[in-house]
Amino acid sequence: MRNPDFKTKRDAMAVAGRIVSEAINLVSEMAAPGLRTEELNDAVEGLIRSRGAVPSFKGYNGFPASVCTSINEQIVHGIPGKRRLVSGDILSVDIGAYIGGYHGDAAITLPVGEIDELSARLIRVTRASLLAAVAECRAGRRIGDIGSTVQRMAADAGFQVVRDFTGHGIGRRLHERPQIPNYGKPGAGPLIRLGDALAVEPMINVGTMAIKILDDNWTAVTYDGSRSAHFEHTVFVGENGPEILTPWEWCWGGL
Repeated sequence: MRNPDFKTKRDAMAVAGRIVSEAINLVSEMAAPGLRTEELNDAVEGLIRSRGAVPSFKGYNGFPASVCTSINEQIVHGIPGKRRLVSGDILSVDIGAYIGGYHGDAAITLPVGEIDELSARLIRVTRASLLAAVAECRAGRRIGDIGSTVQRMAADAGFQVVRDFTGHGIGRRLHERPQIPNYGKPGAGPLIRLGDALAVEPMINVGTMAIKILDDNWTAVTYDGSRSAHFEHTVFVGENGPEILTPWEWCWGGL
């Protein structure tokens, strides 16, 4: 799907990013006790297609849905279904859209109803680590500067970063080089270049970093059953520094 009106990679990716942002905003409005995760999936797919895009995730390596919905101890790749949200849950939603030959990708972790303070702190720390990591996405910096930032902020809060899944480059393909771990050493790793597009996505656990995959062969959960949060932005590395292409409007009193 290409559009001749797109002058640059950044312009095309900004359109994809805006659609993803709309979908994130929709999810933040819908997520409430009693809602089935499949309802979120259907609403997001409808929005993405109404904008002339297609869901990046549907059919990707066989994934059966348009969004990933991961609840509580589920880290990533949860499959939407009949499960209803209940007050006290935390819900991570990962969304991608493809239009004009390019992808956009973002994720958010939302409180459902009233959540406990530990869950609220997990969400705050993970979101803050995303914003701090985005600030490192400048030409001349290294991928290790991103990962070390997330790792330090998680450790300072007494949490652990997930090591089995990473952020990634993004563009004409949903997953491109480089991989962007949520750990590392400052000044190490591949060089960040002008014009790069990066999907930066901290995943942080309350407990162990160890994970396991459920029988559906997709859903990743914490090995000890502790809660996990996930935030992500698509970022374009421009002359004036990092530009978030997937900004959302969600605002929560706990932040």
